Amino acid sequence: QVRIVESGGGLVQPGGSLRLSCAVSRIIFSIYRMGWYRQAPGKQRDLVADITRGGSTNYADSVKGRFTISRDNAKNTVYLQMNSLRPEDTAVYYCNRVPFTDDYWGQGTQVTVSS
Repeated sequence: QVRIVESGGGLVQPGGSLRLSCAVSRIIFSIYRMGWYRQAPGKQRDLVADITRGGSTNYADSVKGRFTISRDNAKNTVYLQMNSLRPEDTAVYYCNRVPFTDDYWGQGTQVTVSS
């Protein structure tokens, strides 16, 4: 059974940091490019960062220089280190393959940046 489970979200002040984790079924993790997406209230779900099996990365302009995506192949886990967080980073963050598959969406993890 395919499973994706996100964790690590929370409430943080502007300028703070959080590290998100995404545990992925091996069958997905070993095959696909993986990405972190986010969806703010009233907005569409957007891709913010992705990483290939070989470790090449891409970032949305809005997070470039502040967020870092990485993967641990031994643990079938994808991470998103988020630094210098801004109120506009507030959203539910999801992990999925790139391009996404609707059947793979997990519960997501809420990130709230507020003073």
